[in-house]
Amino acid sequence: MMKAILDHVGIAVKDLAAALAFYRDALGLEIEPAEEVATQRVRAHFIPVGESKLELLEATAPDSAIAKYVDKRGPGLHHITLRVDDIAAAVAQVKARGALMIDEQPRGGAEGAMVAFVHPSSAHGVLVELKQTGNPQSAIRNPQSSVLRFPLGDLELVSLFDGTFRLDGGSMFGTVPKPLWEKKAPADEQNRITLAVRPLLVRGARTMLVDAGIGDKRDEKLHAMFAVDRSRNLDHTLAEAGVSPEDIDIVLATHLHFDHAGGFTVRDRVGRLRPKFPRAQYIARRGEWDDAARQNERMRWAYFADDYAPLAAAGVLQLVDDDATIMPGVKVRRTGGHTTHHQIVLIESGNKTAAFVADLFPTAAHAADGWIAALDMFPMDTLAAKKRFGAEAVERGTLVFFEHDPAIAAGYFHDDHGKRRVAPAPRTHL
Repeated sequence: MMKAILDHVGIAVKDLAAALAFYRDALGLEIEPAEEVATQRVRAHFIPVGESKLELLEATAPDSAIAKYVDKRGPGLHHITLRVDDIAAAVAQVKARGALMIDEQPRGGAEGAMVAFVHPSSAHGVLVELKQTGNPQSAIRNPQSSVLRFPLGDLELVSLFDGTFRLDGGSMFGTVPKPLWEKKAPADEQNRITLAVRPLLVRGARTMLVDAGIGDKRDEKLHAMFAVDRSRNLDHTLAEAGVSPEDIDIVLATHLHFDHAGGFTVRDRVGRLRPKFPRAQYIARRGEWDDAARQNERMRWAYFADDYAPLAAAGVLQLVDDDATIMPGVKVRRTGGHTTHHQIVLIESGNKTAAFVADLFPTAAHAADGWIAALDMFPMDTLAAKKRFGAEAVERGTLVFFEHDPAIAAGYFHDDHGKRRVAPAPRTHL
């Protein structure tokens, strides 16, 4: 069962000075410093009252939701907010019981929290906000870094974590206008959005790792450029999953960009490069390997030979030319698009299906077919692959793992009146 605590009551105000005259001056309550929530075009003024708060909501633009609310209904009670421990699980539970969500996936809110609103029609006329609190920075920058376990038939799928980094929001959403994408992925002062790095562990007849994150070899210049934060990384989450580098039998590459292949190799004490997973066979697409070796000007920044070249020298590299089964229940499919030979991983066991979609759907916000990164080398190939996979995933109830979503490790696609939405998957913390 979901545990919820009353966090605050939201009150829409038209005349802030008059509202403050009552709550601050007449009642003598303390008003916390105002906070701008740019994505919602609102200014929030929190007032502590015991273990909960009041929130005075002041519109900062005439087209904001609060401005429209006040124009239509006048000032007054706007919503109640329930604080939950795991907002993704809470949203999934609410949806599973037939309630309609305004927010199909959690997004950034005031106080650095992740929030999602339940439609009033499902809450007897009351707008209900679900809220997961945390550190003001980490709630948005790194809201979900737990090791998460998902049973699938005879397999166990474990979502791992290798920190966060930031990329330009326009690069991540291509032709989608910023007023649309920033509602789902708030940008920093340099227009960068936060992305997680989530390799996937598959445990079955063998133990396989899909992608391995950024790793430890990049210099401070790159770390600063992309705001890389690996204070919590793959080493931590593998250990929490009870797996050592020596336990990995197969390391599978979706492609060879540094945020996916950086953790394939490490430097030893004297600076020599070696495979990070000493017993593993590394598997990559031959075409991707060849493209990485002859990098073009557009994507040269994303490939680093020290991530993958030492694998061939060590004799642990296996190149595949076609879609193939990698281990029982696990196969790859070339999608192209992001790179010519980008591939996703399809998993099936016990009549259930899952998929690790890498940069085909880098985040849950990319669920819609047309939301394609400007970084994709062949966007029309991406579009075709998204349409094919998206239709299959809805029909089969596929559990979809998002490699770069900071809040949602995995979820299910569903059709909502012709629009593809994501319902976060309930998960088990290790």
